[in-house]
Amino acid sequence: MGLTIGVDIGGTKIAAGVVDEEGNILDTHTVPTPPTPEGIVDAICAAVSEAGKGYQIEAVGIGAAGYVDDKRATVLFAPNIDWRHEPLKDKVEQRVGLPVVVENDANAAAWGEYRFGAGQGHEDVICITLGTGLGGGIIIGNKLRRGRFGVAAEFGHIRVVPDGLLCGCGSQGCWEQYASGRALVRYAKQRANATPERAEILLGLGDGTPEGIEGKHVSQAARAGDPVAIDSFRELARWAGAGLADLASLFDPSAFIVGGGVSDEGDLVLDPIRKSFRRWLIGGQWRPHAQVLAAQLGNKAGLVGAADLARQG
Repeated sequence: MGLTIGVDIGGTKIAAGVVDEEGNILDTHTVPTPPTPEGIVDAICAAVSEAGKGYQIEAVGIGAAGYVDDKRATVLFAPNIDWRHEPLKDKVEQRVGLPVVVENDANAAAWGEYRFGAGQGHEDVICITLGTGLGGGIIIGNKLRRGRFGVAAEFGHIRVVPDGLLCGCGSQGCWEQYASGRALVRYAKQRANATPERAEILLGLGDGTPEGIEGKHVSQAARAGDPVAIDSFRELARWAGAGLADLASLFDPSAFIVGGGVSDEGDLVLDPIRKSFRRWLIGGQWRPHAQVLAAQLGNKAGLVGAADLARQG
């Protein structure tokens, strides 16, 4: 199969890109994300049609944030869109006249990294995305493992603290409440409130109060040497690395790939994640260690991965 289109559904925009067999994006078209579920379907179809003009497109892959069924056709539940058992594959196929594959967006990003990014050369890879929340994907034996019902790898909702912090999913103590961009900002606010004299750079980037701290401020302040910002990254990394150690006990991959906005800070966050992973890995002094790698494709991973999954059929 030749060219396919990958679709990435974001909170503010929907991007469709023409992708070749080597994972290169040849052309893209973006449209604003509408506020209604039906409007989003319309926007997906419009973006696919515009992106594919002038190309011989074979299939379309859509990355959707939510639970996608085992047939890769229906979005069972999307937390940020009012989709409940949404037959997205059928709706888009009828409109664009091409075969469509629907995949969870974190799975699509994991596949993109495995095929064309940091996962090349590995057969067994676990990907996690440290963004606003925490997502992931499982590739074992060169295959994307989705589980019997299609909803595996929801790593962010593994409970790591019994009766811990309330999560948006309705549970308590989920991993993403301790290792995510949202958690990073919470750590920074708490520390800046407790010891403002150690957070002068951080507070100066916002409105001067802990409540005004945003994720971008924590990153900027950490790069400038702010102690509170650096400590906040270390706390996030402690939880992230400990979680990877647990995943190593489950899957024993040769590599973990860490993506998402938080990972854009590179070794500032990856080095302490690696340290925490080694600290909590059971039998670590006697067993081989998986590599902990930075994702390479950035925000293109989901689009590229979705396109390639459509090519796989």
